[in-house]
Amino acid sequence: MNNRTDLHSVAPQQRLELLYGPERREQAAQRLDALLRRFEQHYGRADEGVLLVSAPGRTELAGNHTDHNHGQVIAAAVDLDVLALVRPRGDQMVRVRSAGYAEEFTVHLNDLAAQPGERGRFDALVRGVAAGLARGGHRFCGFDCCMHSTVARGSGLSSSAAVEVFVAAALCASAGAELPAAVELAQIAQRSENDYFGKPCGLMDQLACAHGGAIAIDFADIAAPRITPLSFAPRSAGFQLLVVESGASHDDLTADYAAVPAEMRLVARALDRETLGLVDPDSFIRALPELRQRLHERAVLRALHFFDENQRVRQQVAALGREDFQAFLRLVNLSGSSSWRLLQNCSAPGHGDRQELALALALSERLLPDGACRVHGGGFAGTMQAYVPLERVDSYVNEIERVLGAAAVTVLNVRQYGPVVVGSARELC
Repeated sequence: MNNRTDLHSVAPQQRLELLYGPERREQAAQRLDALLRRFEQHYGRADEGVLLVSAPGRTELAGNHTDHNHGQVIAAAVDLDVLALVRPRGDQMVRVRSAGYAEEFTVHLNDLAAQPGERGRFDALVRGVAAGLARGGHRFCGFDCCMHSTVARGSGLSSSAAVEVFVAAALCASAGAELPAAVELAQIAQRSENDYFGKPCGLMDQLACAHGGAIAIDFADIAAPRITPLSFAPRSAGFQLLVVESGASHDDLTADYAAVPAEMRLVARALDRETLGLVDPDSFIRALPELRQRLHERAVLRALHFFDENQRVRQQVAALGREDFQAFLRLVNLSGSSSWRLLQNCSAPGHGDRQELALALALSERLLPDGACRVHGGGFAGTMQAYVPLERVDSYVNEIERVLGAAAVTVLNVRQYGPVVVGSARELC
């Protein structure tokens, strides 16, 4: 957890503002009131033993499709989160009521083996996280909870990683135990999603949610990624960070997502390495004639993107270090151009002539001559990221939503905290 001591050094009512900022503090208080009513409806009075637990979503700030080939990224926790009231049970049962779902999720943790019938379900994430905590020798306990998430599915802000990290925080808090350190926690969450839920994913999402704040991550050693905390304050530089939901369907994109790391690895293996992170960029350039013959141009172009993007991440870290936000934004735009031209993840081949994400990017480029924009996350559909001058946020949002529809734009701010027990329900209400 990041800065947990600082959070608990202030009065309970001030903690919500530290987590959510002045913009979302009132919304957080309303969510807490709604959770309290729902908890008491299903599980009885929220006494002193009931805890308020929060885990953030994340945003990828730099390094588009570099993490899976042992590259570098910048990511940050954001002020959208999974928020829940949690009552420890003292046994190995987990019962969860989640806003938007009528049924109660019940998971018995006496058996921590993956259950084939749970793949793709919330139950699988709970069981997988508990199994990971057990393997690491961490104490945990069952709980009853009511939860609400502002990290919407399909938003590109990593709803699954936020849920996994929340579950770990709730299990450990229910046992009065400390959470694992950020890297171990992220690895537990990743394994839960890969092996129990059945979805391949890298480590960046879980690590950003587990750590809090903005961080540079070097995945050269995937078992022990190197983390560098960063100072990232776009508002101080006169810009608001936004994400734009293009409205494109996420259906049937598994093959498109999988092709990117696979093609990068094809290039690496042609050069006798397993991933591009282990390949010398100059050796790659010298081998271009041979690679064209052995593979195909798209794989080569995607490898070019990887090497350029990896270098850009290092340059962006340096720009933030010297507080040169204009240089950072120029690199954001270069990243966006590279994703469009080389990585080719701004539209999905299977969607035919529907290119919603590309349109969102093209429109943003026209609206932001002094700002920046790029594809966000896996691409092909979903979201893009924009840095908008503070004085033009309203006009940008109005024009984007005129074209793409209401509620297409979400304001993001970096959250300095990973998963936290905010306090007891009674002291916060």
